[in-house]
Amino acid sequence: MKTSHLTDRRTFLISMAAVGGAAALSPALASAASETNGKKRNIKLGFDNFSIRAFNWKAPQLLEYAASLKLDILFLSDLDVYESLEEKYLQGIKQTADKLGVEIHAGTGSICPSSKSFNKKHGSAEEHLKLAIRVAKTVGSPVARCLIGSGEDRKGDGGIYKHIENTITVCKAVRNYALDANVKIAIENHAGDMQAWELAELIQAAGKEYVGATMDPGNACWTMEDPMVNLEILGPYAATTGIRDSQIWESEKGASVMWTNMGDGLVDWNAYVERFMKLCPGVPFILEVITGTWVRNVDYLAESYWTAFPKARAGEFARFLAMAKRGKPYQPKPGRPAGEKSPDLEKQQQKWDLEQSLKYCKEALGVGLK
Repeated sequence: MKTSHLTDRRTFLISMAAVGGAAALSPALASAASETNGKKRNIKLGFDNFSIRAFNWKAPQLLEYAASLKLDILFLSDLDVYESLEEKYLQGIKQTADKLGVEIHAGTGSICPSSKSFNKKHGSAEEHLKLAIRVAKTVGSPVARCLIGSGEDRKGDGGIYKHIENTITVCKAVRNYALDANVKIAIENHAGDMQAWELAELIQAAGKEYVGATMDPGNACWTMEDPMVNLEILGPYAATTGIRDSQIWESEKGASVMWTNMGDGLVDWNAYVERFMKLCPGVPFILEVITGTWVRNVDYLAESYWTAFPKARAGEFARFLAMAKRGKPYQPKPGRPAGEKSPDLEKQQQKWDLEQSLKYCKEALGVGLK
């Protein structure tokens, strides 16, 4: 493995302090902490590298950062995070992770050949998925995260259901390869592509012995789902996670959704974690923090909106409506880096958002083993 990117630990930590300091206690954190009374929950904690994407760090730097934060897991959710996909390099990444005491979860993007998100960079869909499984096995990951695409795939003839069928076909084509590698294909409900029940049906049809879910409560809100509804349906299939909070509020055409730091949105995380422990034993709590970046308009008052959701379930939609009625537009919390938009500010904000959210999980929710 290349050593040029293996950062000296002291130098690394000094440089991180320069980018942004530790997050301060927020009122939300203090309130949640009082509910748990210091209770420690036996759940591994980590983050997805997409949370600090502005740094463009590769796997070695990310592992050092995860270790400096005393985390249990690092989610390397794309293949570009590796400097090489050769076995020798990947084995070196695993050795580094083992030395630092950080478990790796690995993943890639779309493995659906009919999705607008699919990229032929890694060959056919089957070749791409096999590559993701091989990488996962080599770096010691029990999962290979992948996805169909985005909400754009709900539009057009056949809607999301033709893409679900195509993804099932791809998964079945590599079934034996995944089982032999002892790596579970973990399909994410991603960017508005599938509601929880749709992903659950995909997993059942493909085979839950080798296919599971990357459960993302933030993405659930983009498909008109209450994160607790998403948890109830996908929890039994969850193999890994991508966790973030969400703020939802009513708008002229329906509702708007914006992702927030943990504790700054509408989710009752103490209730969520209690249910998570029952439905998802052994599954880690991995944060994918994407705060204040996108507003998703859920224009359910427009008749045309429903053409993409022909099988939406009324009871679940009602739970989402209830969230929108009690929410309000997102406002950044005091202490978040601010100023003129720049690459440096983006780095500062992403790091602050992630560290505040990790602090919330550790101190308010009792999540994390270290």
